[in-house]
Amino acid sequence: MLVVTTETITGKNFEMLGIVSGNTVRSKNFVKDFGAGMKSIVGGELGSYQKMLAEAREIALQRMVAQAQQMGADAVVNVRFSSSAIVQGAAEIVASGTAVRFI
Repeated sequence: MLVVTTETITGKNFEMLGIVSGNTVRSKNFVKDFGAGMKSIVGGELGSYQKMLAEAREIALQRMVAQAQQMGADAVVNVRFSSSAIVQGAAEIVASGTAVRFI
C-alpha cells in the first residue's frame, strides 16, 4: 500500500474512496513515568517516551492502512499524524488520510 503525505501521486489518476484513520492510546508504567519525571527536572531527552510515541505512530499507521485495504484502496494520500494527551502519562496518536483507488 502506497502511503504519502501529498495530495497527489505523480503519474497516477485515482478516485477517492473516503477518509481512513487509525489510532492508539499508549502510556508508560509507573517506574518509567517516575524516571521521566525526574529527567524533566534536569532536562534532556525522554527516551522511553520517544520510543513509546514512535511505536504508537507505527500502530496507528498500520490500523489506518488496514482500514484502507478493507475499502479496496491502492493508496492513502494526504496522510497526517496528530497527538493529544488523554491523561497524565498517556497519549493518543491518530493517523488519518484519504483512501484512493487507481483508475
